[in-house]
Amino acid sequence: MSDSEQLPMVDLKPAWISPGRTALCVIDVQVDFASSEGLLGQYGIDMRGLEPCFDNINRLIASARSVDIPIIFIALKTQAATDSQAWKLWMQRQGRDADADSAICRQGEAGAEFYYCLPQPGDLIIEKARYSAFWQTDFSKLLQQQAIDTLVVTGITTECCVESTVRDAFHHDYHVFLPVDACAAYDDKMHTASLKAMAMNCALLSSTQAIEHAWSQP
Repeated sequence: MSDSEQLPMVDLKPAWISPGRTALCVIDVQVDFASSEGLLGQYGIDMRGLEPCFDNINRLIASARSVDIPIIFIALKTQAATDSQAWKLWMQRQGRDADADSAICRQGEAGAEFYYCLPQPGDLIIEKARYSAFWQTDFSKLLQQQAIDTLVVTGITTECCVESTVRDAFHHDYHVFLPVDACAAYDDKMHTASLKAMAMNCALLSSTQAIEHAWSQP
């Protein structure tokens, strides 16, 4: 049995993620995180395992567009002036190059651009400076203005920015659904462990196909 078959998936009801209450979130699908030409790709991280996730995100984007569900692209945008000193010291204490790693997704540089899963005019964009989309952003205010209480969360990486955003969403009293095949990590075991932890504490797990089906119902 595969890890995905062991995950605690829910029997998704269309009303749970219906248009009018739901937004689709796409987290950090950017060049530095997702492309072999980006910063992490240059470090030697193999990005090929992410491709099925990106294809599924694009399926969900198309499905959401068809029923007028808002699509929110969330992107890390860093600047030297706002880099986390706690994060840099944490890196240094591990013997890692904090200055080099801080340069990921720098504002105005190619590495910060969206990759493969691309916004269209009318889509919403949230720029963040930390892992969570809720940290010092207008994300929650934007959701409240549109009377959204439910999020379908996709993107990378599962155990980092996806999980940080999911946990903060739950703390802000949003209902969170995770299509397990539309988020990914660079390590499959870490991806699965993160999904299990979120399912235990703050999110409901589903699949791209189940969400597409729910959104296709009258």
